[in-house]
Amino acid sequence: MRYDKHQPRVAYFCMEYGLSEDLPIYAGGLGVLAGDILKTAHDLELPFVGVGILWKEGYTTQLINEDGWPYDKPATYTKDALHDTGIIIHVIIRGEEVPVRVWRVDSFDNAPLYLLDTALPGSNFGWATQRLYGGTSQDRIAQEIVLGIGGIRALEALGHTVDVYHFNEGHAVLAGIELIRRKKAKGYSFEEALETTRQEVVFTTHTPVMAGNEEHEHGLLQYMGAYDGLSHEEMCRIGDDPFNMTVAGLRLAHVANGVSKLHGMTARSMWSDKEDRAPIVAITNGVHVNTWMHPQMRRAYESRSGLWSPHMQAKRELLQTIAKRTGSQLNHQSLLIGFARRAALYKRPDLIFQRMDIMEPLLDSGRIQLVFSGKAHPQDESGKRLVSKIADITLRFPRSVVFLENYDMELGRLLTAGCDIWLNNPQRPLEASGTSGIKAALNGCLNLSVLDGWWPEGCQHGTNGWQFGGGYEGPNQTKYDLANLYEVLLQEVIPTYYENPAKWQDMMQASVDMAYHRFSSKRMLTEYYNIMYQPPRTAKLLAEEIEQVVATSWH
Repeated sequence: MRYDKHQPRVAYFCMEYGLSEDLPIYAGGLGVLAGDILKTAHDLELPFVGVGILWKEGYTTQLINEDGWPYDKPATYTKDALHDTGIIIHVIIRGEEVPVRVWRVDSFDNAPLYLLDTALPGSNFGWATQRLYGGTSQDRIAQEIVLGIGGIRALEALGHTVDVYHFNEGHAVLAGIELIRRKKAKGYSFEEALETTRQEVVFTTHTPVMAGNEEHEHGLLQYMGAYDGLSHEEMCRIGDDPFNMTVAGLRLAHVANGVSKLHGMTARSMWSDKEDRAPIVAITNGVHVNTWMHPQMRRAYESRSGLWSPHMQAKRELLQTIAKRTGSQLNHQSLLIGFARRAALYKRPDLIFQRMDIMEPLLDSGRIQLVFSGKAHPQDESGKRLVSKIADITLRFPRSVVFLENYDMELGRLLTAGCDIWLNNPQRPLEASGTSGIKAALNGCLNLSVLDGWWPEGCQHGTNGWQFGGGYEGPNQTKYDLANLYEVLLQEVIPTYYENPAKWQDMMQASVDMAYHRFSSKRMLTEYYNIMYQPPRTAKLLAEEIEQVVATSWH
């Protein structure tokens, strides 16, 4: 399918982009989603550009030291994929004019991505684009000035006409402040400028935890230069006091979305008391099939061949990588369970180890094997403790439990294609989407997951994967989930794998059918165009209608 030339011209703003492991300017799912969207826009020949930041040190390369503790060092990369546009724009940070170079990336079969860079020779502001999600509040605000205010100025300097500004998370909302400032400079009142800007902006929220939604004190915003010509009262009108970036995104947009049906419900509940917020619809995330489906699995699926042989090839490729990186020789015939994602407490990577009286016989016998990977935020000590705990368990079970350091897109492809089971056990409803499970499903790796994120929409228990926990939320959620996890694992997953290979392969087929047709980024971006990117009045009416229907009919 191709879109015609009359489709709206979209500028997509995001703090991180995961286009390839060769350009490590992404931290995790948010960036990989943004990269998948740009690749899909390219596939569909859409008038679409991305705006981001060229991080000098990327996110982080995270390894395990001799004491079993994660440590970080800068990610390294070459600029081979970058094209210098020759354009330098300027922003004001702490009262000083800061030059910002504009790079272009389009060599990963992606729609054009413009990356902003303050590390110019002779500039004292290279720190502003030093490291993704690093530094102090001042660093973060400076980064958001570069992305938002600088992004608008870069698009103007590049000659781009934009119909829709899509802010992916709150990091980009200062772009809306810049749009308002420009209208005020033309004589608009603040209310006129705000309302006109709303007609141009849509917003995606990802964070279902109130504390995870970024806030800044107004005094610091003003000191750093984020006010950009607006008054204190006007900034409070947009983002409250303190200034909440998500609230600002919801008030600057005419329509917003959560990233799964469950997350859409959560977001509407979280922000129900905010006046003048945009209606929030749910557009469930999808993944870029060409990037995430193993080539041989895709050929077998599209030619209606058997899936077991390409799966076993992908599994052997993963086991070879495990052996090369860790020295562990896992058995390709034994059940291999994968768990790989950002290391955060709510994702509970250690849940399966809570009852070692159950796990030890399974691990000692080789009945199951577990492969983990993931990064903790460099400043997240609790996340690092989780990584360290998993690393310690690998020492106790070297023939059945492994941890792969420095989780990135390359490992993501290997793991989601090569594992037999994809384990996911966040504390519901804190997983907004969880696209790694979609990537696994796309490769016939069966999900074993709580009903959170995208999985309630895709799960057919015992047909294309398994759920555990039953969607229970409450004070005893971890205890309930754990008991149900062992029940499903011991009574359904393990017996099916070893005793009923025909059913297992039927489930693989059903899993790929589900992910390939319902959870691709092509479907997702089509929904953005059919709902979010429609003319503002149409989009808002659609969103309000959908919000009302979903609130009463989907559970």
